[in-house]
Amino acid sequence: MVTAGAEHLLVDLLPALRDQGNEVELAVFDGTDFPFLREIKERGITVHSFGLNHNVYSPKNIIKLVPFMKRYDIVHTHNTAPQLFAAIAKTVSLSGAKLVSTEHSTNNRRRGKWYFKPVDRWMYGRYAGIICISDQAASNLVAHIGKGFNVCTIFNGVDTSRFVAPVREIGPSRGIVVTMVARFVEAKDQDTLVRAIAELPATYRLQLVGDGERRSEVEALVQTLGIGDRVNFMGIRSDIPDILRDSDIVVMSSHWEGLSLSNIEGMASGRPFVASDVDGLREVTDGYGLLFPHGDANALADVLRSLAEDKDLYRKTAERCQERALQFDISVMAAKYNELYKRVTGNLRNEA
Repeated sequence: MVTAGAEHLLVDLLPALRDQGNEVELAVFDGTDFPFLREIKERGITVHSFGLNHNVYSPKNIIKLVPFMKRYDIVHTHNTAPQLFAAIAKTVSLSGAKLVSTEHSTNNRRRGKWYFKPVDRWMYGRYAGIICISDQAASNLVAHIGKGFNVCTIFNGVDTSRFVAPVREIGPSRGIVVTMVARFVEAKDQDTLVRAIAELPATYRLQLVGDGERRSEVEALVQTLGIGDRVNFMGIRSDIPDILRDSDIVVMSSHWEGLSLSNIEGMASGRPFVASDVDGLREVTDGYGLLFPHGDANALADVLRSLAEDKDLYRKTAERCQERALQFDISVMAAKYNELYKRVTGNLRNEA
C-alpha cells in the first residue's frame, strides 16, 4: 500500500462508510507500514494484510482472497491487481458476494494493448458495479470495454473540514509561495510548474510535496534552471492542511488525472487553485479555479503573476474554489457509495 490517490482516499472513505451503518474492513496485498495504512488503523478500521513488502501481482493473492468472498456481502476493489484477482477469486469460489470496483484514472497503459481488451471485458463482467471518479473516466472506460456494464460516476471526496481555512489577501512582502502536492510520476508533470517558476521573479518560491521515481529528474531540472534556492522538495508529508494554509497559490500541472484529491484539497484550502486543462482536472476546476493550456509553462507563469498582482482576482478565485470543494465532501461520496451497495445487494443487508 503506497501513498497514491486510491490509498489516500480510503483514509476518509472507510470511516465515513462505517458511520453510515456498514461493517467495514480493509484487505491489502502489501501491508508494509505506510503512513496512510497507519492512519486507517488508528481510525478503528480492521486491516487484513497479505504480507509485508508483498508482490501485489503474485497469483497467491487469489487464494488469499477466496475466504473474503465467502465472508462479505460486498467486496470493493481499487487498482489493477485487486480488480483482476478478486474477479478470479469470486469465480473459483462460486461466491455470492457482489463485486464493486473504482476506476481512479481516465486511462491506463493496459488499454493501449489490444490483447487486454478481452481480459478486461471478462473481468468487468464479474462486477455488479463499476464506479468511475469522473464523467470522462466513465466515457473512456465504456469506449474500451463497450456497453452492457453497470458503470456509473461518483466523484471522489475529501474531509473538507480538515482543509478549509479563511480566504486571505496575498502577501507579497513575504514572497509568493506556490505549492503542488503530487507523486513524482509521469502523469503529474511537475516539470511545467518548475519551468513557470523559473520565468518569474525571485519572490516566487515553489514547494513540491511528494516522492516518486521522477523526483531526481525534476531535481536535476531545477538545478539546470538555476532556481535551487527557490524550490523546496518536501517529500511525503502528513501535514498537508498546514502546508496549504501557509501557501499562496496551489497548482496541479498534470498531464492527465482521474479526479485528483489534491485538486479538491487545494480548492478547499482558501487559496486559488490553478490546473492544467486536462481530463480529470477540468471537470472540477473549470469556472471556479483557473486553467492553463496543458504543458504551457509561459501561460502558467502568466496566471501565477496575475493572481499575485490582482488582489480582487486572487480573492474571488479563492472563494469560488472553496465553494466548489464543499460539493466534494467525503460525506457526499460515502452516501452515494452506500446507495450503490444497497442496489447491487437488492437492499437485503447494508454491509460493506
